[in-house]
Amino acid sequence: MPAIYEHHLIVTRQAIDRLGHVNNLEYLRWALAAALAHSAAQGWPAEEYQRIGAGFVVRAHEIKYLASAYEGDEVVVRTWVADFKRLSCLRRYKMIRRADDAVLATASTEWAFVNFGTRALARIPPELAAAFEIVRDGA
Repeated sequence: MPAIYEHHLIVTRQAIDRLGHVNNLEYLRWALAAALAHSAAQGWPAEEYQRIGAGFVVRAHEIKYLASAYEGDEVVVRTWVADFKRLSCLRRYKMIRRADDAVLATASTEWAFVNFGTRALARIPPELAAAFEIVRDGA
């Protein structure tokens, strides 16, 4: 199971804004898709969170845009868990254009763990935390 997960995508026409490059909201969509795919790869797909009645919700996002992406670009979103606490975790991302290895953006998300029934913060189960290797420095 990968400590640093790579999520591959091709920029579509729908991702392009009026300035001719990828809309900033697409980077957020890519980050969320990569996080979900990494979780599933580690044995925690959406169905598993439903089974335990709890899961992660976003508390905060931070994105730094460093270069533009364009239609047809192949992008790799690298993501990893940088920290686990009792009730939350920190996930980081690096978005790279494959053609020239340009770093398009870096990002992080603070995820809070909540009980779906009560909507209150919940303790992250040890078996969930154990499914992810902590990578502090990233890729």
